[in-house]
Amino acid sequence: LPNYQVSSRNKTLNLSEPHIMGILNVTPDSFSDGGQFNAVESAVAHCQQMMDKGANIIDIGGESTRPNADAVATTEELQRVVPVVQAIRQHCGDDIWLSIDTSSPEVMQAAFDEGADIWNDVRALKRTGAAELAASLDIPVMLMHMRGEPTTMNNLAQYDNVIDDVSTELTARIEEVTRLGVKQENIIIDPGFGFAKNYEHHCALLSQLDSLQALGLPMMFGISRKRFLA
Repeated sequence: LPNYQVSSRNKTLNLSEPHIMGILNVTPDSFSDGGQFNAVESAVAHCQQMMDKGANIIDIGGESTRPNADAVATTEELQRVVPVVQAIRQHCGDDIWLSIDTSSPEVMQAAFDEGADIWNDVRALKRTGAAELAASLDIPVMLMHMRGEPTTMNNLAQYDNVIDDVSTELTARIEEVTRLGVKQENIIIDPGFGFAKNYEHHCALLSQLDSLQALGLPMMFGISRKRFLA
């Protein structure tokens, strides 16, 4: 087995074995638990509940990226995410890994200042200044495969060979962000289930997931409550 591990804030996560990431959406419009956990107290309680069930990474997101979701202003995203990071660190301690699901460098910087560990970006650090900030923070980053934006991605689900194309496009992102200073050992890849892919694409990815291991990086597998599973 490959020896994958990432480090952040004097702790190390061994990614040569599977871990459970709990999703904490602090958005009023998320299709999964939208609005239910956007108060800080219930966010902390939900985080504790997921930790009790075995999650050792909690992914906090203040912008819904479901198909056709509305764009969120940075100030609003900050107001949703930062108090939750503060509260979880205060009540749940430093051992739990906190991942921030954002594409905004401003949000990531503010969350990092409050104790976040990992940057989980569905746009794979494409926003201005994102890759440079990831490099300077020197934290683990999750680069997800997507085409376009949540508003346009469903129209871009056309591939010659979905496995080859996803691999090629992820490789291009890895090369670009490492050129901008992100360390290879800080990168985790995400095939982007639910993003710019149709049912057949998902089936192909699921059945040939080991092909993506050729990229030589640990993988985040975000499959919960996706439409195509039904």
